[in-house]
Amino acid sequence: MSDKIELTAELRTDLGKGASRRLRKAGLVPAIIYGADSEPTSINLNHNEFYNQLENESIYTQILSIKVGKSKKEDVILRDLQRHPFKQLIMHADFLRIDKKKAIHVTVPIHCLNEENCHGVKMEGGLLNHLQSEIEIMCLPKDLPEYLELDVTELKLGESLHLSDIKMPDGVEIVALTHGEDHDTGVAAVHKMREIKDEDIEEAGETAGEEGSEGATEE
Repeated sequence: MSDKIELTAELRTDLGKGASRRLRKAGLVPAIIYGADSEPTSINLNHNEFYNQLENESIYTQILSIKVGKSKKEDVILRDLQRHPFKQLIMHADFLRIDKKKAIHVTVPIHCLNEENCHGVKMEGGLLNHLQSEIEIMCLPKDLPEYLELDVTELKLGESLHLSDIKMPDGVEIVALTHGEDHDTGVAAVHKMREIKDEDIEEAGETAGEEGSEGATEE
């Protein structure tokens, strides 16, 4: 598991859309901390520092430590993130306070292990398809995993692995499976690669040749 990520913020007292625009122009990200039966706290973070931290995959799934001004550090998770539609800018962030005694719902990534040795790919020429890249889990904060692992070594052509095939850490449950077996959806599968017939290649070549002739001009 990665070391806990620590963020530094300042208390934000100037609220509203206009104030948020001014903060962004000054290189800051408006944000809020809420939850755990405490009053919401409006804060701002240094945009570039926060943006660089977002390159770390674990920031989206792990408990973070955030210090606002000179106050004590709080444990939070990143609950929501608003990005600019086309610029590399973070517009707003929501952080949820953690109650160590209450279970939390978090979406974590799935890492497939031994893809290069997958039987269906290596021995049968199939193609490994990732049907889900992340899933929602629930657990106490102390049990929160950074990611879940699924070993695909023995997966054969035409077979699939499901949520129930993921080896779960103690104290962690997949939310979908709490709703019944019919929610045990596929996570990874090996499918047969589409065969390209010789006549398809010849036809494609003839078509390209015809298009080239039509586009040519006589000297």
